Amino acid sequence: MTETLTKPDLDTVAEVAAQLRVDSVRSSTSAGSGHPTSSMSAADVLAVLISRHLRYDWDNPDDARNDHLVFSKGHASPLVYSVFRAVGVVSEDELLNGYRRFGERLEGHPTPVLPWVDVATGSLGQGLPDGVGIALAGKYLDKLPYRVWVLCGDSELAEGSIWEALDKASHYKLSNLVAIIDVNRLGQRGETDLGWDTAAYARRAEAFGARVIRIDGHNLTAIDEALSEAEDDSDERPTVIIAKTVKGKGFSEVEDSPDWHGKPFPEDMAERAIKELGGTRDVRVRGPLPEGEASDGGARGQAGKVDLPQYEVGEKVATRKAYGQALAALGAANPAVVALDAEVSNSTYANEFAQEIPDRFFEMYIAEQQLVAAATGINVRGYTAFASTFAAFLTRAHDFIRMGAVSRADLRLVGSHAGIEIGADGPSQMALEDLAMMRSVHGSTVLYPSDATSTAALVERMAETRGISYLRTTRGAYPVLYGPDEDFSVGGSKTLREGSDVTLVGAGVTLHACLDAAEQLGKDGINARVIDCYSIKPIDEAALRSAADATGGKFVVVEDHHPEGGLGSAVVESLLSGGRTSLEVEHLAVRGMPGSGTGAELMAWAKIDADAIAEAARRLADRA
Repeated sequence: MTETLTKPDLDTVAEVAAQLRVDSVRSSTSAGSGHPTSSMSAADVLAVLISRHLRYDWDNPDDARNDHLVFSKGHASPLVYSVFRAVGVVSEDELLNGYRRFGERLEGHPTPVLPWVDVATGSLGQGLPDGVGIALAGKYLDKLPYRVWVLCGDSELAEGSIWEALDKASHYKLSNLVAIIDVNRLGQRGETDLGWDTAAYARRAEAFGARVIRIDGHNLTAIDEALSEAEDDSDERPTVIIAKTVKGKGFSEVEDSPDWHGKPFPEDMAERAIKELGGTRDVRVRGPLPEGEASDGGARGQAGKVDLPQYEVGEKVATRKAYGQALAALGAANPAVVALDAEVSNSTYANEFAQEIPDRFFEMYIAEQQLVAAATGINVRGYTAFASTFAAFLTRAHDFIRMGAVSRADLRLVGSHAGIEIGADGPSQMALEDLAMMRSVHGSTVLYPSDATSTAALVERMAETRGISYLRTTRGAYPVLYGPDEDFSVGGSKTLREGSDVTLVGAGVTLHACLDAAEQLGKDGINARVIDCYSIKPIDEAALRSAADATGGKFVVVEDHHPEGGLGSAVVESLLSGGRTSLEVEHLAVRGMPGSGTGAELMAWAKIDADAIAEAARRLADRA
């Protein structure tokens, strides 16, 4: 059958389901890797969904009216790509010869290299949280009636992020979100913790505020009725469809076997499987199109000129406060800007945005994984999302940040209360790993401003920056160093003092300590150069090379961070990669386990204060 059918009868849908199973077997066997049995269990549900319910113009994946289909169980990629063949956007040749091959777009787990894939999945527990973000955009920002369908595996329901997602979906009454749980009982090494106890899954989902529908995941009529019920928007709850399925369904040799997770069938087994499934097919089917005229989602409107806050030089302002004020100014000028926070907006100062533009602010409460995932999903719809929390707590969301890069997402993350400077709260609240974490993310931008003026300017730059960008802000109020006309570019730096004896490199709170140290050194006749390295990644290689030439390669690099992977690493790596081998570096960082105290006491203890910087510079000067 080569005719493309729209909303076919269930007999035809059964043929689609068989084709999806056959193609999952063929593609994985051809590649020599993949998850055919995990794909086969969900084939019936996907066949009904794509044939009769998913409103999607496959020829126009950018149409804002389209439903969204997210494979949270991304290891079932043979099923994903078999679906794409069934709807006619991936050829049989590509399915059989491009799956899991070097340089091809049908990767081992789906990524947005394909225009029909919104987010990268495969790290379990992420697709549903991302789907919450897309659904938030649909209901509150786009205000379009598209639906977000998310296929989840039962194993990933052990991830807390799934329950964070359901909690926030219920809180925001996301009736446009449908989670379909493929309960095939078996995980990678055996039975899941609940097995086929679908009643237990139902109780949990209901406890988090979802409308729950339990079905036989291989009964096409039951699937069709459940999907129809999920489309009823009169119930404001998100819907969870719990589908009891059999792993490897359709091939009796492997059905419900714990021994075939993530294993393609050898060619002889594949032949037997295809024969038992009724042979290869060439069915083309598409569900209903979106309603109304095609749209690119232009409701966001045009951005105007940003009227950034201005500060007097010498005025003491916390960079976290400047972030909130700049974000509010950015949001006032640009209707695409959206802010999210994790219940600390009165400390991150994201509440400045929330108070002025409440319809574009989303509170994620203490759920940092969902915070980043929601920003990722909102970005799918083209919005400029900023997400903020204490810098220390972003570490628990690192996998979501990492996967955001795989998704080619543009995320603006802001971490406040960084380093030991925060003082008495103690080490549980002190971000001392965040720069290393964020530098390690592919294509990331890492910014650490030292004053209010540079913070405000860099917030505006972040809105224009592709990929994952991170802004580190400081708790305490410090003097403004720059006037309102100063320019701050990503990848730049500022040289605040010229000098020929030693270069002091700081960022954030340590820049102020460097300036104080330079004053001390000047009294000793040591001429210190001071660099504000506000852009840690990319770093200003030219400025560092010039400083190395001017001061004979003598550097004191000081950071309120652990020594591994932060500012010091960035400076030294830059100089070495630039060919500079004659270096003398004193790297001052937090090398012990801090406790409580004042910020000044802790910086003195860690030897990252002005006195310690001056002492390190004197050591370098004495080596001349």
